[in-house]
Formats: sequence, structure tokens, C-alpha cells
Amino acid sequence: MSYLTEAEHKVVSDAVAQSELDTSGEILTVLAERSDSYIDVALLWSAALSFTAMSVFAAFPKPFLGLWDSLVVEGLMGGWGHEWATGEIASVTIALGLITFALAWAVQLFQPLKFALIPGPVRTARVHDQAVRHFKVGAEARTLGRTGILIYLSMREHRAEIVADEPIAKLVEAEVWGEAMIEMLREIKAGRIAEGLAIGVRDVGFVLSQHFPRTDDDENELPDRLIEV
Repeated sequence: MSYLTEAEHKVVSDAVAQSELDTSGEILTVLAERSDSYIDVALLWSAALSFTAMSVFAAFPKPFLGLWDSLVVEGLMGGWGHEWATGEIASVTIALGLITFALAWAVQLFQPLKFALIPGPVRTARVHDQAVRHFKVGAEARTLGRTGILIYLSMREHRAEIVADEPIAKLVEAEVWGEAMIEMLREIKAGRIAEGLAIGVRDVGFVLSQHFPRTDDDENELPDRLIEV
């Protein structure tokens, strides 16, 4: 799924090129649809609901069995009563667990609900981990002065991360990058993704220019284009 048009990609790429005119820092931008599949979280929810259903049934079997008898069994047996054997109750318990698990899994195929069920700290951690992976592959130690920095935006999680090479991280505190993202995120929340990223690039570039000004022999070592994954 592509969030931006070719023209919008150019807006971000041009912002990177412009910002790097004043700094030896190299800015890499990545826009992701999501940072994880969260299959493990979906499995946990399905298993938890399944065991909950089985536990409730095991604790209060009579109302459920009585309802089943009145709706199904008596109709099949011509109104005659039915005594539940231990094996039958065990089978019903297992079947209830399996049905609940399948229903919970199916419901979570609806992506908005699935992401609503993912705890915020989990989303934040997964986005951070994915941003670090992209940084290690695309920017870490790939510049002569180790001045690479990544702006990573994950749309499904509504999260953004800035990951920098060690020399930058030593000089610039994390709070500074948080402040640099405020205006960017405001634009993105309003639906102006390209403009927001361009603003983020501008603000990051300004911070970099204070610590890593451009030198006469500086070369463009990382691509200016936005990477959409």
C-alpha cells in the first residue's frame, strides 16, 4: 500500500536535499505501513478468551447445559430429558474453547479492531525495534563521519522514531529529537503526510547543522529519496 504520490515523494526528497546543504549529516527517511504483524498478540488474545470461556463454563456448567438441553436436545429427543456424562461435558468444554478461539481470531482479521487491541507500549516497542533494524541496514556506519540519521514513520501504529549514529547520539539528547517531531506529527495527524515529513526533515537538519556543519569536501552518501515499505 502506497501512502504518497510521486509528487509527494519529491516533496520529502527535496526537503532532504535542502536540509543537507547546511550539514554533513545524512538524513534517511522511511515510511512504513506497519512495523509488525502482531500475530503473537492476536494469538494471546484468542487463547485468553478461549481459556476464559472454558473456565466460566467449568465453573457454572448448569446454566449452559440447561440452555442447550432446552434448545436442542429435547427437540431431538421428543421432549425427553438428558443426563450429561462426564465425557460429554469435557467434550463441550473443549469445543467451546476451540470455537471461542476461532471466533476471536476471525474478529481480529478486522485490522482497526486488531490494532485497537494492541497495547500502546507494545506498539511503541515494535516501532522502535523496526526503526533500529532499518537504521542498521540503511544508515548505521555507512557515512564517513558516522553522521547518518533515520526518520521512521509507521502509519498503522501512529508512531515515529528518530535513530542516529553514535556520534550524533552522544551530542544530541533524545528530548531534542522529540521536540523536532512535534510539528511533523501535527501535520501528519492532519493528513498531510508528505508535508509533515518534510517539516521533520527540516527540523532534524537544523539540529544537525548546529553540531555537524557542512564541510567543503562533503559528499552525499545516503539516498535523499523517501523509502516507502
